[in-house]
Amino acid sequence: MSSTRNIHDRRLSDAWATLTAHSHGGLPLDPDASRLAFADPEFLLRRETRGIRFQLELLKPDLEQAAHGIENTIVVFGSARFRSAEEAAALVNAAETAGDEAQIRRARALARNSHYYEKARTFGRIVAEYSDGKEPRDKLFVCTGGGPGIMEAANRGSHEGDGMSVGLAIALPMEEAPNHYVTPALSFRFHYFALRKMHFMMRAKALVAFPGGFGTLDELFEVITLVQTRKAKQVPIVLFGAEYWKRLIDFDLLVEEGVISPDDLALFTFADAPEDAWTAIRTFYRL
Repeated sequence: MSSTRNIHDRRLSDAWATLTAHSHGGLPLDPDASRLAFADPEFLLRRETRGIRFQLELLKPDLEQAAHGIENTIVVFGSARFRSAEEAAALVNAAETAGDEAQIRRARALARNSHYYEKARTFGRIVAEYSDGKEPRDKLFVCTGGGPGIMEAANRGSHEGDGMSVGLAIALPMEEAPNHYVTPALSFRFHYFALRKMHFMMRAKALVAFPGGFGTLDELFEVITLVQTRKAKQVPIVLFGAEYWKRLIDFDLLVEEGVISPDDLALFTFADAPEDAWTAIRTFYRL
């Protein structure tokens, strides 16, 4: 039995060595019928094998999170562009020195919104400190999109509270590298948005949405729709920054026009302080 296993391992090792050699040498991987199917990128990247890639993106993060005891998460969404107070101030100084008015306006907007970064950071620390010493089944872990801005802030706060946190990054041409506050073993990268969204919801016990752009809106309304249609169980949905969200979306108009019911407004709540967001979650679960 051991000799069979050694042969198997050697074949796997040889297949991987071939891939590595081609990668390091910048050589294309031409079709090769004799190459092991699962070690054949040319085969795995075909349109016909997309379903297999779906399965792999679903399975890998699921197995790794289970192995690290990640069963209950609090998902934090928000702008990737917001920066810490220190970074924002440095950007303003640099823009003013350069004298570029457009750059100055943008830098000042980031500085104006840097308080959201600091509040997401505080929230992440609150979650980590709550979970410290709890039984595994009672722990809560911060989960973000793994990028910069609000995502980095929440992961950073969890890190500062000595907690583990998850990052579910997406491979995009313009996307920055995953932030370094995510627990390394829990820093995942996805190709498919759909699979990434599934993982956000698979372990989510709450969602906290900070101000953000198209990506944040997409993720927020995905969750609200799933809960509204009862395709997912109800979880606390906290819109952080009441003024921002009420200026951005006229929720009452949706009721007035009959496109949602008055009861749908109870699917989410507003908060302006990290402690209030945490209280909403604790109250929901009677923690």
